[in-house]
Amino acid sequence: MLQVCLNGPRGRAESPALPVTPGQLAEAARAAVAAGAENIHLHPKNGEGRDTLEAAAVGAAVSAVRTAVPGIPVGVTTGSWASSDPGERVAQITAWTVLPDHASVNWHEDGAREVAEVLLERGVGIEAGIFSDTGAARAFMDWPDAPRVLRVLAEVTETGAREAVEVADRLLTELAPAAAPLLLHGQDGSAWPVLRLAATRGLDTRIGFEDVLHLPDGTPAPDNAALVREARTLFAHPGLGPARAG
Repeated sequence: MLQVCLNGPRGRAESPALPVTPGQLAEAARAAVAAGAENIHLHPKNGEGRDTLEAAAVGAAVSAVRTAVPGIPVGVTTGSWASSDPGERVAQITAWTVLPDHASVNWHEDGAREVAEVLLERGVGIEAGIFSDTGAARAFMDWPDAPRVLRVLAEVTETGAREAVEVADRLLTELAPAAAPLLLHGQDGSAWPVLRLAATRGLDTRIGFEDVLHLPDGTPAPDNAALVREARTLFAHPGLGPARAG
């Protein structure tokens, strides 16, 4: 499965093509799905372009994208940068009136269990985010409800290409006992090498402006759809030399 991560916590100063508003997210999702994306992850933004978990923003973003790509699962973040207080994050999720299909929970963050539990109560699938070299893998697998998550996001945070592949191997070994499917991805300089590793291992993965702003040849990506097309090419030919990271 190839997921597109449309924007992440980035702002438009990093790329003028970064989708921020519900309308921009909808158009970006439509193009990415046409290019081959099968699942969507997005960060709802407030009026100032910053990540938010507020019900109105979540509902507007999810509804717009669902209308643009009916039948494609849509997920959102619950990252602590959107709301630093765990109790506030739980309260905001409880107030959601439009529920996404899934939401990511970063297991190294304070309050991860509480956030995950309210998502389970509300019937929202959980993507358990396990960042490399954080000790989060053990904490997640010690959680009694770990088998109930939708998938595990194995997130390689190192940006050096060679180091990132080694770190990815270690992270996958840590997560081998997990019952849920694994989605492996990197970020910035490691995004393309780790995506290639996922392709060769037959794992789910993701690509999009949240993870990388450049194509494998180092040129700026014009949009998320271009990143998805490159990912599809790599999946079709994973052995054609190393991906060059931007």
